[in-house]
Amino acid sequence: MRTRLLGAIALAAASALALAGCGSDDSGSGGGGKKITIGIKFDQPGLGFKVGDKYSGFDVDVATYIAKKLGYSADQITWKESPSAQRETLLSTHQVDMVVATYSITDERKKTVAFAGPYFVAGQDLLVKNDNTDITGPESLDGKKLCSVTGSTSAQKIKDTYANKVNLVEYPGYAECVTALNGGAVDAVTTDDIILAGLAAQPANKGKVKVVGKPFTTENYGVGLPKDNKTCQKVTDAIKSMIDDGSWQKFLDTNLEGTGYKPDSSKNPPTPAACG
Repeated sequence: MRTRLLGAIALAAASALALAGCGSDDSGSGGGGKKITIGIKFDQPGLGFKVGDKYSGFDVDVATYIAKKLGYSADQITWKESPSAQRETLLSTHQVDMVVATYSITDERKKTVAFAGPYFVAGQDLLVKNDNTDITGPESLDGKKLCSVTGSTSAQKIKDTYANKVNLVEYPGYAECVTALNGGAVDAVTTDDIILAGLAAQPANKGKVKVVGKPFTTENYGVGLPKDNKTCQKVTDAIKSMIDDGSWQKFLDTNLEGTGYKPDSSKNPPTPAACG
């Protein structure tokens, strides 16, 4: 009886050790369990776009390159949708390890998150119907209904500078804004020029809308990181490497093909700032 009892205890102990070993392999501390979660947009063609279980765009390629430099293969990346209004929360609560989502670096955002970059410089512009001749820039928005996305720097710029001139409508995503434009519910959509170019080039929108082509802000896109991160310098080094080895230009050309968009060559490619 005593022998059987001791044998049972030994078997239980061996089983517990085996289970502990499996848990260690999947814990994310290394090996096959190593993972990184990156926030991107899912609704920006050419930048961060999801169709089925596939992700594409300039931001996706940039993020994948940076992750590789940090030691993560493409299949170790978990992509998480990061709407404009949620990016700071996702980072500060560590739901994501970084955000690469047309994320403009601003002093206000720096209060809660850290940034590496910039890796691209865009400018806020306007998207209008193809036959529109009235709207030629922000100075011609008097009395117009304008659509932008909640939590974006574009929406904030309109509130800060043009609130007494325009009626701003905010939606969670850019697709809703373009639908509103095509349906006549708004007169224009505003966000960064590179985002608008991707939206305008979509088959459903091609020939129906156009980018005005008169940027009126400077938007430095950075990689958002938790304030307590330990990887900012490594991310900065990865951005520099991406620009120097030609990958940056390749990613841009591949993802913007057919949009007609040409980045401001006086600002691109940018020189990443030192980590603060």
